[in-house]
Amino acid sequence: MNRYIFLLILRRIGSGILTLLIVSALVFLITSLLPGDAAQMILGQTATPATVAALRQQLGLDQPLVMRYFTWLAGMLHGNFGTSFASNLPVTQLVAQRIPATFQLAATTTLVSVPVALFIGIVSAMTRGSVIDRTLAVGTMAVVAVPEFLVATVAVVIFAVKLHWVPAMSIGSPHQDLAGFLRTYALPVMTLCCVVVAQMARMTRSAIINEMDSPYLEMTLLKGVSPLRAMLRHALPNAVGPIANAISLSLSYLFGGVIIIENIFSYPGLASQMVDAVSNRDLPVVQLCVMFFALCYLALLLIADILTIVFNPKWRG
Repeated sequence: MNRYIFLLILRRIGSGILTLLIVSALVFLITSLLPGDAAQMILGQTATPATVAALRQQLGLDQPLVMRYFTWLAGMLHGNFGTSFASNLPVTQLVAQRIPATFQLAATTTLVSVPVALFIGIVSAMTRGSVIDRTLAVGTMAVVAVPEFLVATVAVVIFAVKLHWVPAMSIGSPHQDLAGFLRTYALPVMTLCCVVVAQMARMTRSAIINEMDSPYLEMTLLKGVSPLRAMLRHALPNAVGPIANAISLSLSYLFGGVIIIENIFSYPGLASQMVDAVSNRDLPVVQLCVMFFALCYLALLLIADILTIVFNPKWRG
């Protein structure tokens, strides 16, 4: 790795840290502007104004917004994410219980969507301009144009309500067998795949076609090598950088779709916990959940940027 690439990567990391800092300020501001009084919701409508004021002082809600933000930010930098208003438990304990479920859903979606997207992209590139290519292009764009909540609703109506193949609620057990695992994750994974497969497949197709149009591959074909072998042996390995960038960029959208999907299917993940915390005005839980999703999203975008830099031939050497 030369010095120029190293400086570019450092610049991207610095931009990511600055973006995360800006996001933290926006998250704190927006959550502070949520309607309702957290102290009033904790104590109930029968609480006296003096009791509500005392609790607001105890929670630090009576301090200026700027002071509360810097106190919260300093606590996060030191690993102190606060205490839940609703349960009076450490926020890290509550969030840590839900993170594995969300990661399991995201990992399962990745294991399904990446091979499907690569297959569609490779087939489209090998048959470009044909009926198969046009059909796949129209099909993928039609799927991605439909909102995920509509895909989830239609899937529930067909596969859960009408056919009774899978449950409408994806509440799994840690001791379930393979059949139970497939039944639990079938609908949410299928819906999330609709979010990421189309873009991933189109970017894979473009990367492979770009390599197949290069002079060295045309020479390989003129020497009698079959198009399939030339694609697998030469075009695909050289397109690893753009394809990896496409995968990282597409998977970043998972953390937007998972918020909707977890609530539709009552999946016990971090996103459903965040929505419940918003309803209960449990600000520390909301803030940590949003920051966690923002961190994952920015990390995937940063990986995509780094892969673009590392595999760019103009910056190597």
